[in-house]
Amino acid sequence: MVDWSKFDNGVFLVFTLGIVYNPNTKKILIGLRKPDPYIKELTWVFPGGRMRYDKEVEDHLKDIIKEKTGVSAEVRDVVFAKTYPEKREFLSIYLMCVTDDTEAKAIDYQEIKWVNPTEVKDYFTTSLHPKLYAFLKKLEKEGL
Repeated sequence: MVDWSKFDNGVFLVFTLGIVYNPNTKKILIGLRKPDPYIKELTWVFPGGRMRYDKEVEDHLKDIIKEKTGVSAEVRDVVFAKTYPEKREFLSIYLMCVTDDTEAKAIDYQEIKWVNPTEVKDYFTTSLHPKLYAFLKKLEKEGL
C-alpha cells in the first residue's frame, strides 16, 4: 500500500469513467461495484477504471467498457475531471460515450442498470460534483 502522506502534490491514481449514453433510449449505464475493502463507500459508478500506461485514454476507456459490460461505445469528449473529498489521491476523468447497445452484462459488476441521467443521484453514495450533475441534467433534457 502506498503511503500517500509522503506526497504533497502531483501523484494521483487516474481513473477514466464513461458516461455511456444511448441516444435512442436516452439512458446512461451505471454499475454496482463488487465489494472493495479499500473503498467501502463507493457503490454505483460509471463504467471505467484505472488508466493503463500502454494505451491512449479513449482507447483504454472503450476497451474497459466493453470488457466490464459487453457494451461497445464510441468515446466522444472529456466532460469533467475531479478529485474527491473522500479520496484526494484519486483523479477521475469523465468522458462522454455513445452507444446503440441496449443490452449490457454485469461482467465486472454485481449489477448494471440503464437509468435516466439524473437518476444517478439516487444510486451514487459518494460525492457527485455539481458541474457533473448539471451536465447530466442537460443531457437528460436536451440529449446530444
